[in-house]
Amino acid sequence: MDNSIQIQINELHQKMDVLLEYVNKQRLNSEVVEDLIADFSIIGKDVYDSTVEELDNRAIEINPAELTDLGISFLRNIQNFNLMIGTFESMVDLSKEVVPIANEMIIDFQKKLGEFEAKGYFTFLESAFNLVDKSIAGIEPASLDKLAKNMPALLALFGRINWKAVILLGEKLASGLEEIDLDNPPKASVWKMAKEMNSPEMKKTMGLFLALAKAIGK
Repeated sequence: MDNSIQIQINELHQKMDVLLEYVNKQRLNSEVVEDLIADFSIIGKDVYDSTVEELDNRAIEINPAELTDLGISFLRNIQNFNLMIGTFESMVDLSKEVVPIANEMIIDFQKKLGEFEAKGYFTFLESAFNLVDKSIAGIEPASLDKLAKNMPALLALFGRINWKAVILLGEKLASGLEEIDLDNPPKASVWKMAKEMNSPEMKKTMGLFLALAKAIGK
């Protein structure tokens, strides 16, 4: 019977120790909270005093009613602020997706520019611009006025030209020039020229010139 009572007393002592330890922890936590509140009070007072002093130095007066209205307006528009923040977050997420795509497009564009430069496109454009610039610089304004006045007639003339025949004639002329050595042309006597007049090629060529001269004469 004595052992049972002693066991109960020991258990009671253990529970009391646990209870006292808990009470001690709560007391310490309370002291920490009180110290934190005291620190915040000191900081808040310093901030308040500094703010009041700064406002006084800048001659700024604050109406408490205006601050109240501002607070009420802020609370009233919390939903709008949340919507604005959500929209901003969506824009940030979208930018994270768009930036890699834009970088790829820029890289592809730079590669394409490199290909154009390698093919000589930029050199050609520069030469073309220089040619146009020199051509325009060598034309007087009066000539440009005449060209502008005659442009409708020129366009109508270009529309009437048989470009297929012109291209064919140009190809034959180019082929003929390729076959002739302009530095050492063949020598021809009067007798040879008279003899060549009877060849089918010369007859066809002379017929072409005669038909063209006749058409011009009309």
